[in-house]
Amino acid sequence: MKRRTQYLLLLVSFVMLLLTVLGSVTIGPVSLSLSQVLGGGTGSQIFFDIRLPRAIAAALAGAGLAGAGAAMQALFRNDLADPYILGTSSGGAVGASLMMALGLMMFIPLAAFIGSISAVFLVYLLASRNGRINTSVLLLTGIAVSTFFSAVVSVFMVFAGSNVHQIMFWLMGGLWNASWADIPLLTLTIIPIALLLLYSRDLNIITCGDSETQTLGIDPNRTKLLLLGASAGLCGIVVSVTGSIGFVGLVSPHLTRLLTGPDHAVLIPGSLCCGAFLLLIADTISRTWLGELPVGVVTAFFGAPFFLFLIRRREEV
Repeated sequence: MKRRTQYLLLLVSFVMLLLTVLGSVTIGPVSLSLSQVLGGGTGSQIFFDIRLPRAIAAALAGAGLAGAGAAMQALFRNDLADPYILGTSSGGAVGASLMMALGLMMFIPLAAFIGSISAVFLVYLLASRNGRINTSVLLLTGIAVSTFFSAVVSVFMVFAGSNVHQIMFWLMGGLWNASWADIPLLTLTIIPIALLLLYSRDLNIITCGDSETQTLGIDPNRTKLLLLGASAGLCGIVVSVTGSIGFVGLVSPHLTRLLTGPDHAVLIPGSLCCGAFLLLIADTISRTWLGELPVGVVTAFFGAPFFLFLIRRREEV
């Protein structure tokens, strides 16, 4: 596909994302007209204090998860790689649930961030042998680490007392508490996203294998650790605010790749738009027609079948 066409697709995707944001803030249990929004009162409060920050948070969170997913699929040369499957969410859950069990609510974002990063690097270290990663070993390691962390979270829930309900809602993932106070933290995702875009050429080369990467003068291990750290940090920021939301990072790069091709200079920004779009749609559906069903449940409903489809397709190949 010509680069001009790719950029045109990115422009169309960005415009569609903006229209989706505008549409999501007007749709809800209470419909809002322009006169209600601009006229002050309850309508203006619902728009500016509840729906607008929630829509922005959903877009930033979805973009962050999708960008991390695209990078991880390149780093591990595995189209089944996903922040959720590789233990990011479960690691964040350990940190967040520990703080909730101790009643230290102000430290939940920091603890979830540290837990998410630690989980990804743990999976990477356990699954790698001499810098190389086997696909099956990677997925099984991610499942094993996630299962272990889930058991740890269950222990924290036993001792959480009255805070156990907060842990349960956090594990399901949601944006019902999103506010303007969360936007500065989510805006920090721009830093690791910029790093991934800066190293998009390196991601293209890494997908060809370590031998080709070294031939072209790139240290594969150092580059992988740097970009894995950026991806893990990206996930950690999102998870610290939204809780556990799965499969956005898996689905978005695949859908984008069908339109833009494998070039990460275009694939990553396209995935950002796609992830933001998907999470915005899922959250709008959740709060409008499903009675505030946690958005992590909604994404799992379409993400899990998509994951199974990818597994079946790999078996056929």
